[in-house]
Amino acid sequence: MSADSALKGPEPAIVAANQAARSLLPFEDRRDLDDVGRGFLGTVDQREITDRDGRVVWSLDAYGFLDADCPDTVHPSLWRQSGLVARHGLYEVAEGVYQVRGFDLSNMTVVEGERGILVIDPLLSVETAAAALALYRSHRGDRPVTGVLYTHSHVDHFGGVKGVVTAEQVGAGLPVIAPQGFLAHAVSENVYAGTAMARRAAYMYGAALPKGTHGQLGAGLGQTTSTGRVSLIPPTVEITHTGHQLTVDGIRMTFQLTPDTEAPAELNVHFPDRAALCMAENATHTLHNLLTLRGAEVRDPRVWAKYLTEAIQLFGDHSDVAFASHHWPVWGRERVLTHLTEQRDLYAYLHDQTLRMINEGLTPLEIAERIQLPPALEHAWHTHGYYGSVSHNTKAIYQRYMGWFDGNPAHLWEHPPTEAATRYVDFMGGADEVLRRAHQSYADGDFRWVAQVVDHVLFADPGNTEARELQADALTQLGYGSENGTWRNFYLTGALELRHGLVGTPTVTASPDVVSALSLDQLFDSLAIRLDGPAGWDADITVRWNVHGTEPVTWRLHNGVLTHVLGEGPAAAGPDLEVTLSEADLRAVLLGTLSATDLEHRTGVRATGDVGKLTELLRHLGTPDPNFAIVTP
Repeated sequence: MSADSALKGPEPAIVAANQAARSLLPFEDRRDLDDVGRGFLGTVDQREITDRDGRVVWSLDAYGFLDADCPDTVHPSLWRQSGLVARHGLYEVAEGVYQVRGFDLSNMTVVEGERGILVIDPLLSVETAAAALALYRSHRGDRPVTGVLYTHSHVDHFGGVKGVVTAEQVGAGLPVIAPQGFLAHAVSENVYAGTAMARRAAYMYGAALPKGTHGQLGAGLGQTTSTGRVSLIPPTVEITHTGHQLTVDGIRMTFQLTPDTEAPAELNVHFPDRAALCMAENATHTLHNLLTLRGAEVRDPRVWAKYLTEAIQLFGDHSDVAFASHHWPVWGRERVLTHLTEQRDLYAYLHDQTLRMINEGLTPLEIAERIQLPPALEHAWHTHGYYGSVSHNTKAIYQRYMGWFDGNPAHLWEHPPTEAATRYVDFMGGADEVLRRAHQSYADGDFRWVAQVVDHVLFADPGNTEARELQADALTQLGYGSENGTWRNFYLTGALELRHGLVGTPTVTASPDVVSALSLDQLFDSLAIRLDGPAGWDADITVRWNVHGTEPVTWRLHNGVLTHVLGEGPAAAGPDLEVTLSEADLRAVLLGTLSATDLEHRTGVRATGDVGKLTELLRHLGTPDPNFAIVTP
């Protein structure tokens, strides 16, 4: 029995809804089908990308099933999108501009210069980036890498950098270009709340789901995340303002900074000699996220729209092709302008209409149910919610302006999930009665209500087998009916964990390279987040670090708070222990690879005071759980 046939099939309500969607979608518009294959030069014969231990980190054949007709277990719009995104190989975008697509969640772009190549966004993993570069070289020759450009601070756009260049090459002068603020955001996002984000990313990208018509078939933006080694080489050239111009290996570039759009630090770049515009992740073939389901800072759709207007003003009359860090390009000056204008209108409409309804007193759930896109935007494939969605983006806008509270005092001090669930189930007549009625709702095709009400039974009694099975079935049906790839993955991963147990975190982005790029200030902050506050209520410990070549840092645990102070002054209390050491040794202690006891005997380290106090302080730092429960308490 195949993995697909062993899973539950679609219920009649989902089959009917998916069939109805076919008649409402603009399938007569086939331009994307032509564009996605334009400039194809070839792909690789080796269909699996492996790490040095032979573990598969990416499979190019995993999505071959998408060549068939759309089944009833998939929304037809998502099936179309996934089939387009799954295309893999090397493509010519413009003269001297090439993309490797389908080798990771993101694209790697290569621009040819006078001596070598500029690599833009070297994917998420070292292994996939190396394979992508090898494919390019197999068609265009063994050209050396003469520069690297990170368009923004998300890991799928820098994590594979050591697959294309070495730190030694960069140290010898090879430029690594990035927008202002890139490094601080790149490392903090993957460390501060990194454990929780990575766990939820397992749901968002569906990495643990079986690939197939009943399981994972993409995430709308790309197919999924690769699972290889994440690396980072800090940038050496910072783009500081819009209009900043730079020439690398004869490649002329004009930059537009777009902070607080798709990433806190992001840029677009125009190549005037190629009439080519790289839109990073600011204009793709989907409605993007204003708040990703894995978690992130809420993005600003108002400035996002303004930057798209600015891009049109700056580059629209000088661009014959627009390409991005995901999906496929758009060719022709008129089509480029239409694409950018519709993307601009999409974010502006969601922002303005959500604010209008906020000011009419509507709550996030009410706005998400009521808002509709204009027909012109609904009719454009690239504005559909394959990755972001109108529903969760409007809630993000509400959160950005109004916070978590919807203004109803009944919601101000609600019980937490388990306590509330116990009361709900009791009020509704007990678990047996709730499940009896929920089964009827399931038979009626009201899967959304089943998921909402059975969730109470599960949080009141996570061991209830009937509730687990019914909830898994309801989530499965919701997944089958989702146009949004990440919603589908969330629903189906929730069902998977209810049936088979926790899947953990398949892709971990807080790699040694990322952690080592934290500034000392960020590293101290990341440790303060790990402090078990109640356990440290009564502790009062002060350690002063005298790091060679920098100001002293005073670390104090007091009132259950771990603070650090640079330099001298009243906030830097007298220490219980004072240690003079190198930055490398300090990092080793803070990261747990060097114990306080061993520190005393380290060559070049001088410690004055009670080393036991440091050991006591470190004992209060917890280790986050990367496998915490999501669909059960």
